[in-house]
Amino acid sequence: MSRKNFFSILSQEIDRIDKAKTSKRFEKIIDGFTKEKSPKAIIGKEKFQVFNSNDYLGLRHNPVLKKAEHQASEIFGTGPGAVRFISGSLKIHRDLEKTLAKFHERDDAMVFSSSFATNIAVMFCLLAGQNKDSLVDSNVIVISDALNHRSIIDGIRVANLPKEQRAIFSHMNPAHLETILETNKKIYKRALVVTDGVFSMLGEYQKLKKEVEGVKADVLIGTFGKAFGADGGYVVANQTIIDYLRESAATYIYSNSIPPGTAGAALKSIELLDSPAGKKLLKSSKENVAYFKKRMKTVGFLFAADSSHPIQPVLIGDPFKTSALVSKLFKKNIIVTNISYPVVPKGRDEIRVQISAVHTKGDIDQLVKAFQEEKVFPISA
Repeated sequence: MSRKNFFSILSQEIDRIDKAKTSKRFEKIIDGFTKEKSPKAIIGKEKFQVFNSNDYLGLRHNPVLKKAEHQASEIFGTGPGAVRFISGSLKIHRDLEKTLAKFHERDDAMVFSSSFATNIAVMFCLLAGQNKDSLVDSNVIVISDALNHRSIIDGIRVANLPKEQRAIFSHMNPAHLETILETNKKIYKRALVVTDGVFSMLGEYQKLKKEVEGVKADVLIGTFGKAFGADGGYVVANQTIIDYLRESAATYIYSNSIPPGTAGAALKSIELLDSPAGKKLLKSSKENVAYFKKRMKTVGFLFAADSSHPIQPVLIGDPFKTSALVSKLFKKNIIVTNISYPVVPKGRDEIRVQISAVHTKGDIDQLVKAFQEEKVFPISA
């Protein structure tokens, strides 16, 4: 195929995406934020309410985190300077890892450039080993929740296991999971069960019983880029698993870690969450979520899932109506995100509202009023 023909195919694919109203490249460029308890985004010369941020506790604008970021940068510089095993392993990285391990009550932790990179590396290493000389064989079945995050899906793909070694259990269905485990326990040496803790499109918490296999999760993967208000990803586990991953995880070995300033902010964030101020933020988050749900139900809107998480999926049910509503809300100086197929099933199109602990009741009232004025309701629940 010629380059011209290939570029033509790419153009056609872009057109297909645009016509389906699922485009993501038309990004809204934020020029800055206002200096107030509930910061507004500045776009052009206008102020916008932000209801699509992962910053659930409002910590990315917290002055304590900003100060910690600045102090770490002053000591260690703006970047790590190298990958960890060469000269990029800074004291601030290890301090963060030790604090993470204590926070999660595990032996040790590793910090990665992103949680996506963490999932890719950890999945591959635990499923297929590092290379052809590895003693970790691929005599394993991996069992994944049907609605797992794309990073988990891609991590499984990278491991390149045969189809029969990849199973999917029905979303949040422990009975189906146990059936798969029982069916395969005499076929494979190992089983690796992987799931989101919180499902990012619906805000649901995974409800698998800890009694599955009689143990708690061996490996936890997290992100600093949401409630912690910083950036990067991490994994916590027992010492044996962490030591193995430090020797095997490609996105850790061959890619720089997070900048020292970011590590400093993340470290301070964990300390803050363990303080009375952190408990106050968590309380405010729960109260704001409950208030939003109550107000939206009062004016007639439904949710794609009954979530107590800051992610609140407002059900619309049609990609064109969902996209149009997001545009109308933007004209009212409110930023939200539409989610449509293939990210969610057809007919389950939603506006994913994300409530922050630092939103005021007035902010939430403004959002609900804007929804109400447009009168766009779902076809069915």
